[in-house]
Amino acid sequence: MVDDSRLTSARVARLATTDPDGRPHLVPIVFALDGDTLYTAVDKKPKRSTKLRRIENARIRPDVTILVDHYEEDWRRLWWIRLRGRARVLDDGEERVRALALLQEKYPQYRTEPPDGPVLAVDVTEVREWSA
Repeated sequence: MVDDSRLTSARVARLATTDPDGRPHLVPIVFALDGDTLYTAVDKKPKRSTKLRRIENARIRPDVTILVDHYEEDWRRLWWIRLRGRARVLDDGEERVRALALLQEKYPQYRTEPPDGPVLAVDVTEVREWSA
């Protein structure tokens, strides 16, 4: 289902979760894909809190949306891909280890400073895309 080279080569996306009050919560993420599962990790960049809203939201309301897009001044080259799916929080285990390896392969920064927080696994159930 998820096999678009634009998607796999993209460096950043936006993750939307829903907070307990029903409000959207949107954050930029880095990610790696493995088949129909997208992985993103809580890394060591400075955060306001160690208890991140995106993780807590996903635990309570696992339906999430991810948007990957490309902008250029030449609007004929614009595109976006929206993924919807069900999130799972991986605090430990074999799948978390595999996800971190995928992220380290894609992002050199994670090789020197591996993420030490939870990994969010999103099982993609819907893909929509648009291009100019």
